[in-house]
Amino acid sequence: MDGEFVHRPVLLEEALVALDLKPDGMYVDATFGRGGHAAAILQRLGPQGRLLAIDKDPDAIAAARDRFADEPRFSIFHGSFAELGAAVDAAGVRGQVDGLLLDLGVSSPQLDDASRGFSFMRDGPLDMRMDVSRGLSAAQWLAQAGEGEISRVLKELGEERFAKRIARAIVTTRQENPIETTRQLAKLVTEAIPRWEPDKNPATRSFQAIRIFINRELDDIRDCMDQVVEVLAVGGRLAVISFHSLEDRIVKRFMRDEARGDDFPVGLPVTVDQLQPTLRVVGRAVKPTPGEVDENPRARSAVLRIAEKM
Repeated sequence: MDGEFVHRPVLLEEALVALDLKPDGMYVDATFGRGGHAAAILQRLGPQGRLLAIDKDPDAIAAARDRFADEPRFSIFHGSFAELGAAVDAAGVRGQVDGLLLDLGVSSPQLDDASRGFSFMRDGPLDMRMDVSRGLSAAQWLAQAGEGEISRVLKELGEERFAKRIARAIVTTRQENPIETTRQLAKLVTEAIPRWEPDKNPATRSFQAIRIFINRELDDIRDCMDQVVEVLAVGGRLAVISFHSLEDRIVKRFMRDEARGDDFPVGLPVTVDQLQPTLRVVGRAVKPTPGEVDENPRARSAVLRIAEKM
C-alpha cells in the first residue's frame, strides 16, 4: 500500500491556500484519488471540521476506506463529481460547503497501474475506465465505433492533426485482429502518424482523447459546475486544478460567467446588484513553480483557478 502514496499532489499548498480552510469548516474533495489532498485538508481541520470525498474509481474508494477508517471527520461517496449534488445531499450539507476542490484528469495510481489501460508506456488491457463497474472499455468502443466517430473524438478531444489517418488505421486493423491492449494501440497510432512532435510520444494525444471520451470527462465537468453554486455556502471557495486546455476552458468560462451575472441587453444601464453575480474570481490562475515541475513532470500543465461564492 505504501507505494500508492508516494506521489505528492500537484499544487498542494496552493490548493490549501485557495480553499481558505477554517478549522470547523465543511469541505469536499470531489476527486479523492489516493487521498493526498484529503489528508492535507484533514491535518488543518479541527475536531468539528468535516471532509466529504468523492471518487468514481472503486480502487480509490477502497483506499479511502482503508486509509481513513478511524477518521470520524471523513466520509466517502462512490460516484462521479458530476453527482456532486447527490453527494452533498446524502451528507446533509447542501449550501453549507466552505470549500470544494477538484483535481481533474487521471490520477498517478491509475496511470501507473498497467491493468487499468491508461498509459501507452505500459502494456495492459485497453480499458481506460475510471469506474470499471460501468460503461464501455476503450477496447469495446474501438471495436464498434465508426471511422468518422473515432476521427471526431481524436480531433476534438485530443487535438490530433492526423485523426483521420489514425481512425482509418484502427478500422482497417480491427477487421483482421481486435485491438485489445495498450501496446497494440500505441504501435498502431505510431505507425499511422507521418510526423512526430519533438519530445512527445506520438500516442499521447490519441490516448488522452479516448480516455476523456470513455469517461465523459468534459461532460462531467460541465455537470459539476452547474451544481457548484447551490452546494457552496456564502463565502465558500471553489478550487479547480486542470491539466488540459479543454478542461481549463470550461472552468474559466464558468467562473467568468458566474462572476459577470445575468445577461442584459448591451447598453442597458444596470448596477452590479441587478446583475446578481454568484461568484467572485479570486486572483489569477496559479501554475506550478519550476521546482515542482522538476520534481514532478506531470505537474507541468497544471492550472489552478479559484472562485468564491458571493
